[in-house]
Amino acid sequence: MRKVAAVMVFVLVLALGWGGASAQEELTPVRLQLQWVAQSQFAGYYAALAQGYYEEEGLDVTILEGAVEIVPQQVVASGGAEFGIAWVPKVLESREAGADLVNIAQIFQRSGTLEVSFVDAGIESVADLGGKRVGTWGFGNEHELFAALRAEGIDPNNTDDVTIVQQPFDMSLLINGEVDAAEAMTYNEYAQVLEQVNPATGELFQPEDLNVIDFNDVGTAMMQDHIFTSEAWLAEEGNEEVAVKFLKASIKGWIYCRDNFDECVDIVLDNGPTLGEGHMRWMLNEINRLIWPSPEAGIGTMDEDLWAQTVAVALEGEVISEEPSEGAWRADLVARALEELAAENPDLDLVGAEWEALEVEITPGGE
Repeated sequence: MRKVAAVMVFVLVLALGWGGASAQEELTPVRLQLQWVAQSQFAGYYAALAQGYYEEEGLDVTILEGAVEIVPQQVVASGGAEFGIAWVPKVLESREAGADLVNIAQIFQRSGTLEVSFVDAGIESVADLGGKRVGTWGFGNEHELFAALRAEGIDPNNTDDVTIVQQPFDMSLLINGEVDAAEAMTYNEYAQVLEQVNPATGELFQPEDLNVIDFNDVGTAMMQDHIFTSEAWLAEEGNEEVAVKFLKASIKGWIYCRDNFDECVDIVLDNGPTLGEGHMRWMLNEINRLIWPSPEAGIGTMDEDLWAQTVAVALEGEVISEEPSEGAWRADLVARALEELAAENPDLDLVGAEWEALEVEITPGGE
């Protein structure tokens, strides 16, 4: 009888969910909409998923890849995802149009946008772009360039001043000589040039073959990748707590990618990027440059001066017609996430003040 009773008690324990994995609370499902396909630009989120950081916070996170036709702002505003990643001016534009989107963590602290040309084009400054064929992707990626041109008295809409060319999301027009300068991200298209063979030498192109205009130096840099959500979703009971948990895990993911470079690249590759390992290594190193060091308060904290510059450029370029409405960004949720992380692990480096970029070898074709 005692044996039967013991078995019955054991069955009851399992049924009630006591002990082991069955004791875990049901995970809260949330979705993250990316701007583009799986690549090192989003490594921190993939790392947080792979390392179990989201699950540790009680979240079941699905990462949704992006594409040219997918606009993260629309996806989040329509309820297709709880969180999204996008550039700040794009979200401000959507917010002014009526979407109740709010920036809750500014992950990238610097702009990664460049205008790249070959040295023999003689383009060493924004002023030198006058009269040239200048590539840009459009789709809201042109604002830093156009603001810089206008500051030099060059009207991007006047073909007598400059010829603006819609370029694909690669550097083919520059390499083929169809434009004099092309838009590039430090972590992507710039490396694509260096990964190609220079027909004049038979070797890969070198940085000294190129002139680079960095909009951080020009003064028209705008804030880029950040985590946003909707005010309506945040207003629902319990969702602010979910947002804090999501931020905590995502921050840990980015710290993991800072401190475990090779392992993080492997995680990205496991998620099926369209480009090779060499390119993903370059990309992660450059993405880390955009994040670290973070503000003294920690990763995800808003740099109010750069926010003001982003808004000013957006207004000057008529991306938005007036100052963003109150609540366009919130500091409290990421502050809570950072505070909880610091309390849980006082040794966790949330700033990366001592971080130094790696020397990453360029590989042919990014393989």
